[in-house]
Amino acid sequence: MEHYKVLLKTSFKHGGLFVKWSAIALAIGIIVGLAGTVFSKSMIWATGFREEHSYILYFLPLAGLFIVWCYRALKVYEDRGTDLILTSLQRNDNVPIKTAPLIFMATVLTHLFGGSAGREGAALQLGGSLGNGIGKLLKLDDNDRKIIIMCGMSAAFSAMFGTPLAAALFSLEVSTIGTMYYSALLPCIISALVAVHFAGSMGISQEAFHVEGIPKESIPVFGKVVILAILCAALSVVLCVVLHDTKKILKKLFKNPYIRVVVASVAIIALTLILGTNDYLGAGVHVIERALEGDVNTMAFFWKMLFTAITLAAGFKGGEIVPSFFIGATFGSALSPLLGLSPSLCGAIGMAAVFCGVTNSPIASILISFELFGFEGMPYYLIAVAISYVLSGYIGLYHDQGFTHSKYKVVDYNIEKDAENKELKIADEKVARKKAEKAEKKAEKKAEKNQPK
Repeated sequence: MEHYKVLLKTSFKHGGLFVKWSAIALAIGIIVGLAGTVFSKSMIWATGFREEHSYILYFLPLAGLFIVWCYRALKVYEDRGTDLILTSLQRNDNVPIKTAPLIFMATVLTHLFGGSAGREGAALQLGGSLGNGIGKLLKLDDNDRKIIIMCGMSAAFSAMFGTPLAAALFSLEVSTIGTMYYSALLPCIISALVAVHFAGSMGISQEAFHVEGIPKESIPVFGKVVILAILCAALSVVLCVVLHDTKKILKKLFKNPYIRVVVASVAIIALTLILGTNDYLGAGVHVIERALEGDVNTMAFFWKMLFTAITLAAGFKGGEIVPSFFIGATFGSALSPLLGLSPSLCGAIGMAAVFCGVTNSPIASILISFELFGFEGMPYYLIAVAISYVLSGYIGLYHDQGFTHSKYKVVDYNIEKDAENKELKIADEKVARKKAEKAEKKAEKKAEKNQPK
């Protein structure tokens, strides 16, 4: 009898938790869905205004100065962006509520005046910040606050992109690769679904791309897809290095943030005038659509990488995921004639593979490819994402993204890292020993020469 009492008590406990998290997730979905909807509409307005009034690009330096001033006025001297949200999930770091209006305003201004950036970074920070604030109001403990932050991220991502499947899983997966917080699965799914339906009811349409020319499965076709996936994995590594190193270089060259943002703004204006196109300003979703139709500049992926690196390194706000879509789509489409596949399919594969390579989130990458492109090309997206995940190594967009398991072995990541460090230490010792032996021989020869005959 006691056994059944315990079972009944446990069932009531689980039922209580189900009700608790369902209610919280529903509230998060509505609140963050509303914020995400307003943010989306603001972004649509900013993009439309910029496209109709191209002269506004010349005011980019002033917008940059204002953004830098706002952050410094609120004493945010080192904005860590999405990394702040990730560390809050790993180490219970605080996410100030003031980052929500800051990132909202700064991202809209960046897009309005022509900065090259995405919008999902802002969405993740907006959702995470609001989720954290609601968690504090409800006086949740640190572990529950992690769940509510992930709920906020899922809701914001879902409202912005209209991809609830990928949004729910991305928040679970991106923080610590190799470990998924399944305790947050139910609330993240509920908040993502509520947010996307709320945004849809307010007129925010779901992102979707039509992929044509999908061939039947065959060994030659899979061979071509493998080649494209390998190249996309390499490109994702290059993209991460360029984004990180450009920030370091600009900070080193221009220590004053006001000078830095002005110099970068002038560089963006100059590059736009030299290239004679506005394709690399803003998010560039229209360029992605053209790329999937085969209308692509061969070097578009390179220019977008450069524009985005300068924009984000300068202090403008936004995100890197939509630019990674842009870069993957244009790169894949440009290679389609060489591979003998449709630009539509190559662009879609490029988007999925580069997104996976820079975020290290294979499950979310697979799901977002299904939601954006449909299921017809499913085998090709699967193999491309898997290859990109393995070959992109342990580099990514986010410095504070953690790894718990190896990408290559069924072992703990730290064990693999220690083994690699040991091998590197042995290799360094061998090099040092050879250098010492060489120096010793050189000294002996010199001594022999100097000896009197």
